[in-house]
Amino acid sequence: MSKYDVLCIGNAIVDIIAQSDEGFLAENSIVKGAMNLIDAGRAQALYERMGAAIEASGGSAGNTAAGIASFGGRVAFSGKVADDHLGSVYAHDIRALGVAFDTKPLIGTPPTARCLIFVTPDGERSMNTYLGACVEFGPQDLEPEKLATSKLVYFEGYLWDPPRAKEAMREAAHLAHEAGREVAMTLSDSFCVDRYRDEFLDLMRSRTVDIILANDHEIKALYQTASFDAALEALRKDCKLAAVTCSDKGSVIIQGDETVRVAALPVAQLVDTTGAGDLYAAGFLFGYTQGRTLDVCGRLGSLAASLVIQQVGPRPRQNLREAAQQAGLL
Repeated sequence: MSKYDVLCIGNAIVDIIAQSDEGFLAENSIVKGAMNLIDAGRAQALYERMGAAIEASGGSAGNTAAGIASFGGRVAFSGKVADDHLGSVYAHDIRALGVAFDTKPLIGTPPTARCLIFVTPDGERSMNTYLGACVEFGPQDLEPEKLATSKLVYFEGYLWDPPRAKEAMREAAHLAHEAGREVAMTLSDSFCVDRYRDEFLDLMRSRTVDIILANDHEIKALYQTASFDAALEALRKDCKLAAVTCSDKGSVIIQGDETVRVAALPVAQLVDTTGAGDLYAAGFLFGYTQGRTLDVCGRLGSLAASLVIQQVGPRPRQNLREAAQQAGLL
């Protein structure tokens, strides 16, 4: 019996989001559109320079968990916060959404992670992440019962940055597979792929990971090619199932010889792309664990992504289940 549809594992991060311009990014040596890892000193310096901001619980897998819960899925999250103010904020926010979150907080330092996000007028987000307590997540934080009673275990590629989390995820995949469950992973971003290309490929080819979620830039970085089609065909050989987003061109889902193309939904106003991939993953994985067709899984993902990019912040403010019912997808 499955208690949860999905167990999401990732970095528990509080997002601090501000509007910015290209000049600010250049002046502060911020790589546009990427996730840049920073230390505590740079986090404080950027915070002091940024304009008016909003705080919102985030983190890639946490955002996906929030999206699955909004669709009505049974979802749990594992990630490390500290026993501090931001840690309490994070725990409250994710539990309030209906996500089971039971990872024990870290007592003492480092503090809860935070990500300073600068959103330019084109809606692109540039993330600067201080991992803080996330670096302490390790095998001791795994919850074997949740791993064994979740239909699917999903984790973010960003977990390859904290060394102990990498060890934990290999063990999590082993325990999930022992229980007959599937394991899914997001490649997170192309810079993350550049850092861990060989390891990511090994995860796929060894069947440590069954399902890959990524965007077109990430799979091209993974296979070191400028050709999307070539990267897609290489990916088809390396994993059981993959869903690849292509921004306003929609997404492509591949499984064996099958290819499903899903159109993007029209967007009235692009406000902030933060969380777009995370919410696509939420819709896709919710549909997949409910036994929906790949086409419907992709359409649920497109719906969730289209809604989140029309607001500031990475977690949906609309009820995704109601939105999916109105769209005839549920």
